Amino acid sequence: MTADIDAMAEWSAWCPFDQACLEATRAPGVYMARTGSDGPIVYVGMAGKRKGKGIRGRLYIYSSGKAAVSGLGEAAFNRALADPKWVRERLALLESGEVHSAKQWARAAIDHLDLYVRWTSTGDRANALALERAVITAMHGLPLWNVRR
Repeated sequence: MTADIDAMAEWSAWCPFDQACLEATRAPGVYMARTGSDGPIVYVGMAGKRKGKGIRGRLYIYSSGKAAVSGLGEAAFNRALADPKWVRERLALLESGEVHSAKQWARAAIDHLDLYVRWTSTGDRANALALERAVITAMHGLPLWNVRR
């Protein structure tokens, strides 16, 4: 299955989330996230132009914690909130008087999951949507974090 997805586009190398935020293309395209350097793919997303910032802009929104209720940011936050150890750590911070904003918690959720990302440029939003759908379809039956509403 991974070979099928690999053949769909010219993907970047996998890299840690923070590195991807600095290096991803500013063009529209598709990105994938996995847990750990060799873990399973858990999320497939796309980005349009985003004011000329493309995929890099989308990843930046996640890194800033501003996307706690959409896309990969929401998926990461939901997984962190389902982890009792992570929640206990946040509670300990609160009890010690260290108050964090929702954006800081959302960013902490991304960090907690040790995400690695790769991407490909598609030229425009329409092609990004089509490739995102094709990749998700190819991964049918796997436990992706994507939520379709």
